[in-house]
Amino acid sequence: MKTSIQIKLFASLGRYTPDNSDGFTIDPGITVLALALHLGIPIESAKLIFVNGQKGDLSTILSGGERVAIFPPVGGG
Repeated sequence: MKTSIQIKLFASLGRYTPDNSDGFTIDPGITVLALALHLGIPIESAKLIFVNGQKGDLSTILSGGERVAIFPPVGGG
């Protein structure tokens, strides 16, 4: 059964944000990696991942209803 999540992509990843990012449909049990690949995000660009405000990673499993935020690498100096 399909369910939905909220997706927030930041900085240079913003261009991969789907039109339905507030109610993006997924199959429960997919990983953040599968989501990123589906959206076309280069995996090396998905450096900081939060699921429901908690630090996650590419292996985090989504069941539906989550808020997923993905940030690219951050440069500084």
